[in-house]
Amino acid sequence: MRRLLTLRCVFDLASKIAETAELEAQAAQSNFWDDPRAAQTTMQRLSELRAEIERWQTMQKSLDEALELAELGDESLFEELNGEVVRLQTAVDAMSFTALMSGRYDSENAILSLHAGAGGTEAQDWAMMLLRTFLRWSERHKFKAEIVDQMDGEEAGIKSVTISIKGTYAYGFLQSERGVHRLVRISPFDANKRRHTSFVLCEVIPDVKNAIEIDIPAQDITIDSFRSSGAGGQNVQKNETAIRITHHPSGLVVSCQNERSRLQNLETAMAVLRARLLALELQKQEEEMLKLRGEHVEMGWGNQIRSYVLQPYQMVKDHRTDYETSQTGAILDGDLDGFMEAYLKSRVGTVV
Repeated sequence: MRRLLTLRCVFDLASKIAETAELEAQAAQSNFWDDPRAAQTTMQRLSELRAEIERWQTMQKSLDEALELAELGDESLFEELNGEVVRLQTAVDAMSFTALMSGRYDSENAILSLHAGAGGTEAQDWAMMLLRTFLRWSERHKFKAEIVDQMDGEEAGIKSVTISIKGTYAYGFLQSERGVHRLVRISPFDANKRRHTSFVLCEVIPDVKNAIEIDIPAQDITIDSFRSSGAGGQNVQKNETAIRITHHPSGLVVSCQNERSRLQNLETAMAVLRARLLALELQKQEEEMLKLRGEHVEMGWGNQIRSYVLQPYQMVKDHRTDYETSQTGAILDGDLDGFMEAYLKSRVGTVV
């Protein structure tokens, strides 16, 4: 009960209820839909708030019912009560995790990109392994993961890939994965069975196409069409449906070839470009804050956030939090929540 009350304070249920009432009043105005884009954003936020409030109220009701059962003192109800306590504990644990994500864009969908580092086939295979890890993680959370663009390696693996991951708090979860991931193993591509070290850069940005307006003047971009590439068969497009957008002021280049039509690829590519432009702006703001605080953080290749050691021993360790585990198989199969929770706790400097 005490833990739930603490979480309720962290979550600030009262302010959520007040915000919901304010948005409902806006939605009731006769001119609400005069600006469809703003109205859609408001309705999306309202839907999220209602779902969160309902979750907390349902939890409180379940707790009250469990306390009433306990007060009866009826031994025949103990088994039912124990089952309810376990269910409540699991739910509170999940809500504790969610309570750590209070950033402006934490509740948004995410766009995740992987880029193989130097090392050719070895690094490209590592990128493919990480792609599978994040796809399996998405499955565990019932998030919708879709590959937007992929560049295959010459022999094996992938050079780069961009994934759209849709689900509430997808960005809040996945922001912990941003940075360089280092793999140490006996290379399956080395005839002499030597140990190799490979690196993959993971980028994670919030998908904000419905959360914020990003102005992209037509004269700032060039749009090129090309044929989609793939593994062959029916999925390869014979027409030039794939899209590549070059944003000249920033130098960003975004591609999309996953959708069936040119228009769909263009819409997806523009959404990714908007998200990347926002990420650049947020990075500038973060760097400015670090300068004001007298801190310097290098975001380049030299600073891996996590090491995955498969040989000569089994260990995955996060270098920011010191969280580690020897269950390498489970981690590569998508069991990343322990690392994510450790990162979120270290970021807010508290344990809920």
